[in-house]
Amino acid sequence: MDPYLVTALLALPILYSVWRNFLTIRTLSRIPTVGGPSIPILDFIGAIRYLMHSDVILWEGYQKYRNGAFKHRDVDGWHVLVSGPKLVEEMCRAPENVLSLIEASKDAVQTEWTLGPSLDRVAYHIPIIRNQFTRALTPLFGDMHDEIVRAFDDNIPKAKDWIKVPMLPTMMEVVCRTSNRLFVGLPLCRDRDYVELNKRFTIDVFVGGQIIRLFPDVLKPTAVRLLTKVHSGIQRGTRHLQPLIEERLRMMKEHGKDWPDKPNDMLQWVMDEAEGEELQVDRLVIRIMTINITAINTSSMTFTNAMFYLAAHPEWLKPLRDEVEEVTKAEGWTKDSVNRFAKIDSFLRESQRYCALGTKSLRRTAMQDYTFSDGTFIPKGTKVAIPMHAIHHDEDIYPHADVFDPWRWSEIRKDDTEATKFQMVSTGPEHVAFGHGRHGCPGRFFVASELKAMLAHLVLNYDIKMEKEGQVPPVRWFGTRLYVSRSAEVMFRKRQT
Repeated sequence: MDPYLVTALLALPILYSVWRNFLTIRTLSRIPTVGGPSIPILDFIGAIRYLMHSDVILWEGYQKYRNGAFKHRDVDGWHVLVSGPKLVEEMCRAPENVLSLIEASKDAVQTEWTLGPSLDRVAYHIPIIRNQFTRALTPLFGDMHDEIVRAFDDNIPKAKDWIKVPMLPTMMEVVCRTSNRLFVGLPLCRDRDYVELNKRFTIDVFVGGQIIRLFPDVLKPTAVRLLTKVHSGIQRGTRHLQPLIEERLRMMKEHGKDWPDKPNDMLQWVMDEAEGEELQVDRLVIRIMTINITAINTSSMTFTNAMFYLAAHPEWLKPLRDEVEEVTKAEGWTKDSVNRFAKIDSFLRESQRYCALGTKSLRRTAMQDYTFSDGTFIPKGTKVAIPMHAIHHDEDIYPHADVFDPWRWSEIRKDDTEATKFQMVSTGPEHVAFGHGRHGCPGRFFVASELKAMLAHLVLNYDIKMEKEGQVPPVRWFGTRLYVSRSAEVMFRKRQT
């Protein structure tokens, strides 16, 4: 590639960011700044610092301006954070045409350029996930559980001696296979290249989005072609999914929307709902690959973090085992029995709280000027969110907030008359791992069932520990996201007692 072109491409995001900053800084001048200076050009110091220390910067802002608002500089401009139940609920209630989740999500992964504009314009897969998929979890639980058992057997042998297992890649494998058993069915969910593609594509889209968002719109099509792997991933996905889609389209043409042995999976539900251009093979491929993105990354990270703490504290295995054995002995393996795993549920919910996967949640973009009830004014185009990691570690909300307490939620649920609000799937202004309000994660009931079944299977069949007793692998922040080491290992062996 021409070195002058490379230099220009690298310089343009900086010039573009400086230009946008001059346009917006005055309108946000009444909101206090954290993380660095607010003087134009010098404010980029705060943006660079935020890349490496977002958790520290947002914690500082939260401590100083709790129940109010503050702003910080990111590489793409100024962001406003609000906190406190009143403002959080207010933000969640704001209409989509005022504070938009869709627009914020488009910005985060640059959907229009990475995955195509129709994905957000015609988001018919969201109600499918929220309604049809959730209802299908009970009849499809047997398939999900069968894939969990097979995936663990294939990836973590039940050896008599201790073996080392790289946790994050292995859990991505298990989650990808389990999810796709319900998305596209057998045998594709076990295809080696298809699984590797979906694991890789998740990363490629998130990384590609972060790169593309640095460029002005006119250069984004060029940037996505030259600097990301998104388009090659979609082509690879098409090679796997096109024969399956074309066969189902043929059956739909011959039989309508019902025929003997019609598949009961996500792909078919999407095809049943799609109309017009959305029934084109390329559109359906992108839709299924996008659903995979939301299913694989956060679930794998949440489960991996939970495993690090369980392996560092193997004494927690027995209470979990006792619960699973008691419930499954009486009821077998069903969705209803998994819902009765109070300690399993508590363990995973605590992993979500303690190891929040981002410093922010509830991202919104202001579609018009907006004034919060406390008088905080944000102009059109402002990016707004809440400081999730800081809220999850607030001692005033969570006693001993900096301690991983596996039974925190199961103990609360024993005494609280509204125990259901402390389940893993429950959301609130102070626990926002799944978002909150009408835009709460539509797939959270599937995620909870999947991860609880995975953890229950694991504790029944394996002993686990860390190689260095009691030591949890370090994590790092880059920008807003938490990154877990892909090489960090956990020790496994076949259960001995």
